[in-house]
Amino acid sequence: MTTTQNAPLLESTTDIDATPEQVWAVITDPRALGGLSDQVVRTHVVGTAPVGLGTRTININRRGPLLWPTRAKVVRFEPARDYAFRVKDNATIWSFELAPSPAGGTTVTHRREAPQGTTQISRILQDKVLGGVSDFDREMEAGMATTLRRLKALLER
Repeated sequence: MTTTQNAPLLESTTDIDATPEQVWAVITDPRALGGLSDQVVRTHVVGTAPVGLGTRTININRRGPLLWPTRAKVVRFEPARDYAFRVKDNATIWSFELAPSPAGGTTVTHRREAPQGTTQISRILQDKVLGGVSDFDREMEAGMATTLRRLKALLER
């Protein structure tokens, strides 16, 4: 898989009035998490085991009239602390880091990392179909903030 550099770290953070365990229960449930995202319409877990390190998923993503699948694998799974999955199709790692907040709830940081860059095909598609790499990155970062707002609303109601 060919990768290219210049993929910025994208990040959004919020405090939620819920315990790390309560947040963890939602972010590691693919059905619940997909419903909070602007882009992920549905996530299908491959196999029947509970979600954990090594779990594979197939995700259906949407942006306007465009639909596309991605394949992912859980690469970090530290209960109530760190949950991350690597998207095979673009080489990015999406994660949720949880930490107790000073106010007594949980600070949640949602990230998109690309330590090896992203795949060439992903960058071409972003450029030609999704409005450009920089614009799409900004859209992804805004979507991460939306996901966290929805997660906060769900857990604080």
